[in-house]
Parts: sequence; C-alpha cells; structure tokens
Amino acid sequence: MNKGRVYLVGAGPGDPKLISVRGLEAIQKADVIVYDRLANPRLLKHRRPDAELIFVGKLPDKHILKQEEINHLLVDLALQGKVVTRLKGGDPSVFGRVGEEAELLAEHDVTYDIIPGITSSIAVPAYAGIPVTHRNFTSSFAIITGHEYPNKTYSGLDWEHLAKAIGTMVFLMGVANIEQISRELIRCGKPPETPVALVRWGTWADQATITGTLSDITEKVRAAEFKSPAVIIVGEVVKLREKLAWVEKKPLFGRRILVTRARSQASELVDLIDDLGGEAVEFPVIKLQPPSRPEAQQALDEALDELHTYDWILLTSVNGVEFFFNRLRERRIDVRRMGNARIAAVGPRTAEALAERGIIADVLPSKYQGEGMLEAIQADLIAGQKVLLPTADLARDYLPAKMRELGLQVTEVDVYENVLTADDGDEIIHLLQNHSIHIITFTSSSTVTNLIEALKQLGIEEPLSLLQGVEIACIGPKTAETVRQYGLPITYMAEEATVASLVQSMIQPK
Repeated sequence: MNKGRVYLVGAGPGDPKLISVRGLEAIQKADVIVYDRLANPRLLKHRRPDAELIFVGKLPDKHILKQEEINHLLVDLALQGKVVTRLKGGDPSVFGRVGEEAELLAEHDVTYDIIPGITSSIAVPAYAGIPVTHRNFTSSFAIITGHEYPNKTYSGLDWEHLAKAIGTMVFLMGVANIEQISRELIRCGKPPETPVALVRWGTWADQATITGTLSDITEKVRAAEFKSPAVIIVGEVVKLREKLAWVEKKPLFGRRILVTRARSQASELVDLIDDLGGEAVEFPVIKLQPPSRPEAQQALDEALDELHTYDWILLTSVNGVEFFFNRLRERRIDVRRMGNARIAAVGPRTAEALAERGIIADVLPSKYQGEGMLEAIQADLIAGQKVLLPTADLARDYLPAKMRELGLQVTEVDVYENVLTADDGDEIIHLLQNHSIHIITFTSSSTVTNLIEALKQLGIEEPLSLLQGVEIACIGPKTAETVRQYGLPITYMAEEATVASLVQSMIQPK
C-alpha cells in the first residue's frame, strides 16, 4: 500500500476566517482530520462528508492523548495510505510541538507539509487593540512560553536578558504562572508599573481582556478568576489598548449567534454577523433538495412540459428560482418556452436571481405574505388565465386559494422540499448546555420546528428547556407566530423580510 501524506496545519488563533488558503485546502482534501480544542470547530464544516474526525484536545490538567501518542497516530494513519490533516490552534511551529510530530514522520519516510498559521502571540494582542510593536514604544518583541517542559524550572529562561533587552514580551500558556512571571521580571529590573494585559480566548466570541501592571496584575487575575487559554502581553504597547480596542467596539462583539437556515442560504447572514463582531455558528436544521416524492416530481415535469401555455409565473424565493431553473436545465427545456408569460418575483433578491438568468421580472411586490403578491398583480389578472406557482413543499396556500376565487387556473408545483437535518449537532448541544449561545436566528417557520425536532433526534428530551434564556431573533410574522406557539419569547424582530433587517434588529437598543 502506498504511504499517505500528512499536513501539519496551523488553524490560526480562533476566528475561522483567519486560516490560510492552503490550510483550508488541506482540510478539504483530508481522509482524516486530527484536531485539538483550540482549532475552531467551524473549520471542520469544510471537510469532506466521509472524512474521519479524531479529537486529541488538550486541557491544562487533562490530555486525551499524550503528545507521543499523537505522533504515532499520525504515522500509523499515513502508513495506512491516508491523507491526514493535523489541525492545531495558532501556528504549529510556535510552541505547537510540530517539530516532534515532523521528526517521527521523517523517521518513517512519510511525506508531510508544514502549513503555517497566524500565531496567537500576534493575532490575539491585535484583536485586543495591542500591536506588539510600535515605533513610539518598541521595535522588538519576544514570544515566550508561559510554562516550560515539566522537568525544567523558570531558571531555564534568561529573565535578566528578557527584562532589560526586550521591548514587548508575549507569554503563551502562562496564566497559572502569572505571579512567577511578574515576580521574576520585577526582580530582574523591570519597573513594577510596567503595563500588562491578559487576553482570554482572543478572536473568539468569548474574548475577554484585563489590564494592570506587573505589581498588581496577579491580584486582578485572581479576583477575575481569569483562566486559560490566554495570552499575556508585557510592555508599553499595552497603553495603546484604550485607543485601539477595535473589535470590542463592534455592535455584536461577544455575541455567539446560532444560524439555523439551510447552509446554501446562510452565507449572507453569517457574513453580516461576522462583520459586526459576532460569532456565527451554523446549525442548518433545513436541507433543501429537489422533490423526492414521485408524484411531486411528475407534477413538476408535467407543468414544465406545458410551460408555453401559462400567462403568469410567480416565483416567491431565491430558492424557488434556483431549483426551477435547475430542473429546466436538467430537462433541456429552453427558457424561451415561457413565451409571453408575465413574471412576478417576491423581493429584490428573487428579482436579482432572475436577472442573473437573463430575465427581468414584470412585477415586483414591495412585500409578501401572499396578500402583497396578490395586491401587486390583481389589476392585471383576467379570469381564466393560467398561473404557474413553483414553490417549496411547505408553502402557504393563501395565494393559490385567493387566485382560484378570482377564476384563475392555478398550478402549484413543488420545485424543492425542506428536509430536517441535524448534522454536527453535538457541538450545538454542548454550546447550549454551557449557555454559550446568546442568540438564535429563525428565518422561517420550518427553521423553528426543525430545530426543536433536531434536538429531539439528538437525544434532548425537553429541547425547549435547553433554549430558555437564549434570545430569539426572527423574520416575519409567520415565523414569529410559530416561535410563540412553542412558548418562546421573541427578543428581536426584523422589520423587513431580509437577513440585513434581521441583523439590524439585533444591534438596535431593546
């Protein structure tokens, strides 16, 4: 059997968008991903569906696997002919023990790549508004381990040199030893009033910072019960934080927001949340797919075969446009078969999706709950006209019922269906149980019902109790009605049926 290949990848400091392009490619091509607790789980969503996941996370007081066991695991997997991605928080070469892993791979003649990551020693201070160098303060910095190899003591570090020759000192993994670090630096000549900052979970939604001086930082750390993982910054550059703390000024800073809509729809909402300083966590409880029921497939194809006979085609969503035209393409049906049919599109995004396919909507209602669409086209309707309404399998029946009352011949067809999914649910349950989700977003009634059902499928007997205390943000009165039926209070309500309005509602004063 051919030997595999190992990618030793730095995942960056936490924010999943800080991984390198090569690092992301290594995740996407891996047969097996071996990852630790400081690699953001959102990165794993880029894996192949059949990729194996092996967690080897390390806590300050507990290791699932010892480093030596991880080294041999990588070799064993590679010798089985697998492509292995070892995903490590930060940069693997900065106290990431990548040298030990690479050494054993080299001894077994296993091909490997080291893919650098953005080290937390630079990124975390930057996210706290502390550049590690600044020409008015210092032109040098040092990255120092906060705890050395177990058989060593702090005498292994040249404290006098560090205290006198280095401008900014960045200590990694040193929270438990902050008293010793401060004491040694003062003993070796560093002024007690030297500024110090500790940044916990930097670049994550949980990012928290405390500041002080060498003389009082230990007391402040104890009073705040400040725990690892945290980066310690010692030096005059810490003074810049008050002016440069940019992330914390973003309106959604510190908020972890659950996005429940289908992954194919979620990108805009996720990007808006990220841009405003929140951390979006995707849990797509809906998967969109072509209709699976034979009778629905047959009805759709029969309607498409008669496409040239319709006077109106009403498209109510971007998804409807996508699946409608996908089926046209699969059936090799020319769009010119629409003939002189008038096209109505719900919302600017739906109209834009049509325009991308070379079709300009004749009617664009300003609002849609069925009533809005009917109001927009009613003056142009003539009894006996044929109307095609390609929608989702869960679409409301208000519009077709009203049109039939007006004497129209309405054909409803399912161009796609909403399917319940609960992929990667264990992470979500963990976050909810630890009260680490601050807001849940609902963009349709099906996202509400599917989240409840997904939690049940994952073994949660009382899913509503798990959602208590979490703020709810939703789009549209129908979605809000479903939320209230479950007894959940609504904290944020979008004024318009768009994700931009939904996000805007979350940053407005309550």
